[in-house]
Amino acid sequence: MQYLLLIYFDEAALQKKPKEEVREMHGAYMAYTEAMKKAGVLVGNNGLQPTSRAKTVRAPDGKGSVLDGPFAETKEQLGSYFLIEVPDLDAALAWAKRCPGAQHGAIEVRPVWAM
Repeated sequence: MQYLLLIYFDEAALQKKPKEEVREMHGAYMAYTEAMKKAGVLVGNNGLQPTSRAKTVRAPDGKGSVLDGPFAETKEQLGSYFLIEVPDLDAALAWAKRCPGAQHGAIEVRPVWAM
C-alpha cells in the first residue's frame, strides 16, 4: 500500500537557522532518502518551494479565483513529501518516525487512494 509522508515545518524558523545546521539537516534527509531507496520503499519525493511562491485556487459556483499562498494560516507549512510503498500503516509510521523532519516539525502519514 502507498502512503504519503507530508512534512510540515515552520518556514520562518528554518530561514533563521545557521547555514551549518541547515547543511546537517540536508545531510540527514539525504541519509534518510538513501535508507528508503535501499529498503525498496521509496516511490518518490520532492521538496516544495516556499509558501510565498504558492497559489490557492477555488472555484465556487464554477467561477475560479486565485489567491496568493496557502489559504490556511498555520505555524507550520507543508515543505516536502515522500511517497512510499510499504505493507501497512505500522510500517509507514515506522518510516515517519525516522524522518528528520519529525525532530523540527510534524509528519502527516496519509494512505493514498488508488484510483
